[in-house]
Amino acid sequence: MKINLKRIIIFFVIINFCTNLNADTNHLKEGKQLFKNENYKKARIEFEKDIVFNPKSEESYLYLAKIFNKEENNDLEENNLNTVILLNPKNEEAIYNLTILSIKKSDFTKTEELIKTFGIVCTKLCSSKKELQEKLKSSQKQ
Repeated sequence: MKINLKRIIIFFVIINFCTNLNADTNHLKEGKQLFKNENYKKARIEFEKDIVFNPKSEESYLYLAKIFNKEENNDLEENNLNTVILLNPKNEEAIYNLTILSIKKSDFTKTEELIKTFGIVCTKLCSSKKELQEKLKSSQKQ
């Protein structure tokens, strides 16, 4: 009798875990689809739900930063980009976006550091390094 009870409890724990894992994946997928359709408010909610299930969801933080960029909320964009970089210091898209944001804020020292870091970690967006350097130079002239 005790063995059957243990098996039943283990079965329900496994089912519950699988359900939570599946919900995590669905929030991220749903958020991406809503973002693609430019429904940023609902997408934001889905990404935030994903973070509740998976606090290390680098993608959700990156998408939240993109949403805050669209909403021109620089502080929340920067917070989310910094979180992405904290989770993955080699996320070149986050470094690139944070560099653009630093240029906007005229934080030239931080921008130079980010460009240097970007040059070290880039694999896909390496051609953008020159663009960042040019934006920095033109911003410094103003």
